[in-house]
This record gives sequence, C-alpha cells and structure tokens, in this order.
Amino acid sequence: MKSLDPTRIGGIILGLALALALSACSAVKLGYNNLPHLAYWWLDGYVDFSDEQAPRVRDEIAALHAWHRQQELPRVLELLGRMEQLAPGEITPQQACTVVGEVQARLRSIGEQAAPGAATLAATLSGRELRHMQRKFRRVNERFHEEWVAPPPPQRHAKRYEKMLERLETIYGPLQDPQRELLRARMEQSVFDPVRSAAEWQRRQQDLLQVLRRLAHPGQLREGEARALLRGWLARSEQAPDPAYRAYQEALLQEGCATFALVHQGTSAAQRDQAVRRLRAYQRDVRDLMAQQP
Repeated sequence: MKSLDPTRIGGIILGLALALALSACSAVKLGYNNLPHLAYWWLDGYVDFSDEQAPRVRDEIAALHAWHRQQELPRVLELLGRMEQLAPGEITPQQACTVVGEVQARLRSIGEQAAPGAATLAATLSGRELRHMQRKFRRVNERFHEEWVAPPPPQRHAKRYEKMLERLETIYGPLQDPQRELLRARMEQSVFDPVRSAAEWQRRQQDLLQVLRRLAHPGQLREGEARALLRGWLARSEQAPDPAYRAYQEALLQEGCATFALVHQGTSAAQRDQAVRRLRAYQRDVRDLMAQQP
C-alpha cells in the first residue's frame, strides 16, 4: 500500500536507479528518463490536478528530477560501488542494514529537496482535490485489505516469498532449492503483521490530509510554517509517533537484513559473480544517466 508522499517521487527515482526494472540495462535508463511523466501520472491519480495546477506540478517534478540527476545520482553510484565490494564476500546483517540506512538517507535528502515545492503546490489544493485524495486512499486501503489482510497466513507467506524470490533472483540469478527453502521458512516465521502495517498507513494518510488542509490556507500560516508542517509529516512518516509501532518497524528491518545475509551466505561463487556483474551493469547505467543532459 502506498500513500501520497512527496518522497514517493524520490523513492521511484531511487528505486529505478537501484533495483526497479533492472533485468535489462536499457530498462533503467528508459525508466529514469521517463520519470517526470510517470511521477506526474502517479500523483495525478491521487490528486486529480486541475488545468491550472498541472503545469506547476510538472515543473516541480522536472526540477526535482534534474536536481536528482545532478546531485543524487553520484551518491547512488557510490552506494552501488560499495555494494559491489560487499558482494563477493560474506555479508553480515549489520552490513545489510547499513546499506538500507544509506538508502533511507538518500530518500530523506529527496524529501528535503521536494518540501518547498510541495508546500507551494499544497497551497493550491481545494476541497475537490482533498476529497479525491480521500477516495483514492479508501480504494488503496481496500485493495491492501483484499491482498494482504483478508487472505489466510499461508497465502500471505507464499505471496511475500514470491516477491522476495523475484527480487533476489534479479541479483543472483536462479536460487537453488536449499536457498528457496530457507527463504520460504523466513517468510513463514516473519513478524510481518498486515493489520498493524495497514493501521499505520491509514494514520499517515489522515495525518497528511490534516497537514494539507492547513496548507490550503497559506494566509493563516507564519513564514516558514508551511515547510515546517510538511517536514513534520515526513518525519512522522519515517518514525511513527507510536513507540510500539517503531519497535515493530525496527524488528521488520532487522529481520529483513538477517534474511538477506542468510540467503547471501548460502550463495555459490557463481551466484556472487552474477551479483557483481549485475551491480557493475547498474553502475554503468547510472554513469550514462549522469552524462545525459536533462
């Protein structure tokens, strides 16, 4: 389930640069270069921008994309290089979590960059757009319930297993039966709780709607308050106010890092070579994207 989030554009950017559609090198460059269009289409599905809002939204997305190409792709390249260095040897859960932490830092950077433009655009939202957003949230929540909450645990475990298997095989190539059994067992033992996750996403959605309602009346805000409100929402999305949920989130993170480390531990030399080649191909793609003029 995905909520409307200014960093979501950044997440799409970073995801494409790191992992999304990486089964073919050209897919990365094609996806990244088409991001302004894709991001607008995704956002419009949540907001239903008016004819007056649409050009401003496109301009803000284009500016964020250009900034990311210039400022963030070099950092993505560095991260991919460090991942390549790790791939041939053993990887500890701590090392895996360090990579996750670096990805999160890059997303925070994108959120900071996007905040001023997002605040300006939020001031143009009317009741029509906010009602459209509420309906979109409701549909997203219903779909998440159908796909993750309603099915019995074995079905949920199998679905998470298939998704994780696909991601790992993108890096290592086909996994062998013992590796698959390990992954399947980890998914069956996971602390993942879709009811808990859904409740937190809905909290973020309502939090965002409250913030946007405040931002829709810029004349009532002090200078700098609009950006502060949006940054506050981003901070609460990254670190939930509820300590129990933060503990759950941390448990999921540690579990994911441990699962990746265990699977990597069982990979063969050929599979690790495949991972190195894949990471080098990603780096070539990122260099090509950096060299292109926006």
